[in-house]
Amino acid sequence: MSLNNLRPPKGAKHKKRRVGRGPGSGHGKTASRGNKGAKSRSGFRFKRGFEGGQMPLHRRVPKRGFHNPFRTEYAVVNLDTLGEVFDAGSDVTPDVLRERGLVREKRALIKVLGRGEISKKLTVRAHKFSGSAAEKITKAGGTAEVLSA
Repeated sequence: MSLNNLRPPKGAKHKKRRVGRGPGSGHGKTASRGNKGAKSRSGFRFKRGFEGGQMPLHRRVPKRGFHNPFRTEYAVVNLDTLGEVFDAGSDVTPDVLRERGLVREKRALIKVLGRGEISKKLTVRAHKFSGSAAEKITKAGGTAEVLSA
């Protein structure tokens, strides 16, 4: 075998069928599209989700509730995790939380929640605090500073 006698396997290559080229082609007149209807016209495309006239799925499924497009999402950090990860007297900022892998989202706003107990004195800077979290931080001798969004 050499490069000059390489051939594709039999049946792999075939000529493009030229439809709508007269009766001699075997696909003349309607070009195998049938008679009338949108599908026989040139330029026809089904709309996305079209199910042949049946009520499409996105209209059959009932809509529930309300989704607020202006909602602010917060990345959540709990006090017990802050107590495990940080040493007493350390400064906890959003950048440090991202560095340590406690928050994955790059530009997420951060909210500190009050799950667990904290006994270390920490300076925590976040965009929002739950009432119990702020209370527990100050009770431990630390400060809870709210950052602007």
